Amino acid sequence: MFSRLSRWILTALGWEIHADFPNIKKYVVIAAPHTSNWDFPLGIMAVKALQLDVCWIGKHTIFRWPFGWFFRKLGGMPVDRRQSLNLIQQMTDLFDQSEHLIFALAPEGTRSKTDHWKTGFYHIARAANVPIALAYLDFAKKQVGVSKTFYPGDDIEEDFKLIREYYRDKRGKNPENASLIQVKKKAE
Repeated sequence: MFSRLSRWILTALGWEIHADFPNIKKYVVIAAPHTSNWDFPLGIMAVKALQLDVCWIGKHTIFRWPFGWFFRKLGGMPVDRRQSLNLIQQMTDLFDQSEHLIFALAPEGTRSKTDHWKTGFYHIARAANVPIALAYLDFAKKQVGVSKTFYPGDDIEEDFKLIREYYRDKRGKNPENASLIQVKKKAE
């Protein structure tokens, strides 16, 4: 029922779903551009409309009462960024222990403009030996979807070129907040 309701709401709002998910049981899916608070509800509705069982991480503060149970029900897992956690190892272990796992996140890590993307998604996929699926919310075209999957290689810069090209024509709700799709520059 939630699937049909989600699809109906997206259609009523004028959104189209374009989904070509990989026919495999485990992968990391990144969603971009992440420029607005609207990204989350639209993304969740698309996931539910497609009847996907996706887990995602979020700031621990959104999992407090009274809505914590709801976010967990939607597949959320709280992360306390103040603590030193080896999230890459934890997610790699979760992939190893799971028969089926779709792990979704927004690599920008914020709705504000930054000069780089966080690379945890990339390192998790490499360590778990799973592909990365590229998902998007394109407010200009009112499309939500996923259409490209790849296994990360040994050269993160080369893989980020592929990612940059994929997202080149995708527009967030607030395009001025779109982060640069590049690896953080190393301090010299």
